[in-house]
Amino acid sequence: MFLLTILASAGGALLNPMIHEVGLVLAILLGVLALGKGFRAHGLFLPAFVGALGIGMMGGALTLPHGSMEIAWTVIGVVLLGLGHLLNHRARV
Repeated sequence: MFLLTILASAGGALLNPMIHEVGLVLAILLGVLALGKGFRAHGLFLPAFVGALGIGMMGGALTLPHGSMEIAWTVIGVVLLGLGHLLNHRARV
């Protein structure tokens, strides 16, 4: 409930393109750190490749005009990045 209240209050700020760019930079940094650490631990390329593809799609979405294509590219990118993290986690176990 608390999270929903904060999101509702920050709705105006979320429309600011700078929020998306900062979020992408954070996703890239955290993704590279986590996927790189996993690659060094288990040596598998697939998790890092899938995660990097997701980050690339999220970055590519910033170049698209606002609308359904931008949303689709962003969502697919987030799903691929999440899949990369999941593959990384499963390779570790």
